[in-house]
Amino acid sequence: MSWPILALVCALCQALADVLTRRFLSACTAAEVVVVRLGLTAILLLPLMALRPPALPDPAFWGWVGLALPLELLAMVLYMTAIRVSPLALTLPYLAFTPVFSALFGWLVLGEQVSLRGLGGVLLVVVGTWALNLERPEAGQARSWLAPLVAIGRERGSRLMLGVALIYSLTSVLGKGALQHLPATVFGPFYYGLLGLCTVAFFSWREPRAVRCLWRPSWPQVLIAVFSAGMVLTHFLAIEQVQVAYMIGLKRTSILLGILLGALWLGETRLLQHLLAACLMVLGVVLIVL
Repeated sequence: MSWPILALVCALCQALADVLTRRFLSACTAAEVVVVRLGLTAILLLPLMALRPPALPDPAFWGWVGLALPLELLAMVLYMTAIRVSPLALTLPYLAFTPVFSALFGWLVLGEQVSLRGLGGVLLVVVGTWALNLERPEAGQARSWLAPLVAIGRERGSRLMLGVALIYSLTSVLGKGALQHLPATVFGPFYYGLLGLCTVAFFSWREPRAVRCLWRPSWPQVLIAVFSAGMVLTHFLAIEQVQVAYMIGLKRTSILLGILLGALWLGETRLLQHLLAACLMVLGVVLIVL
């Protein structure tokens, strides 16, 4: 299967997992949702690890992974909380800030120069964010051009997803370091297996109720884990065929699919406005990462 098809299937799986999570798990705690998205998914990926067992990685691999795993767990807790408390249209688009933060860190820490195309991508992400929160002022109120940006501070899910994007900008660097020591198709299931194991161990200690779903999962929980596992598998199959930047650019269409499914299935409003704004943000991502 060609990498564009794999990337689009990956995007669809991620969008479906997010929509199903909001539809069926909104009443669950963040810990319970994270165990489903990471722990139950890791169980489904175990056969892949058995089919392609990795050779024992060198010590450098464990250094990269040891730094990445706690951040990944924190990011997932914030992610699941965000899509439970706020509409998908006001949370998923903020994942577009991940490459923006990566470019910013590269400039501040490493002195990397951002190209004019990259600057244009950053501008599109910011403009898309502004358009995402643009509302018509009520009668008698003056329009403030900063109001859409100020609105981010009032929407808890938006704030949380910005935090997720910030963390992902760090874990993407750590993941690249770890990928130097294992093939991509082996690294994916192995890394998610480790992440799932750490998730189950952590919540077994902190919140034992959260891990009960592993023994008697409901059908929505199983379906969410299936789509999450599909996302992981297609992600790493795709980047085995093409540079990561190209794959991530296409995978970010999951933002658009999530908004569309949120409107059609969950009744979220202002579909056209949110889709157009998210299109600007996704286009910005493509300009930054390519």
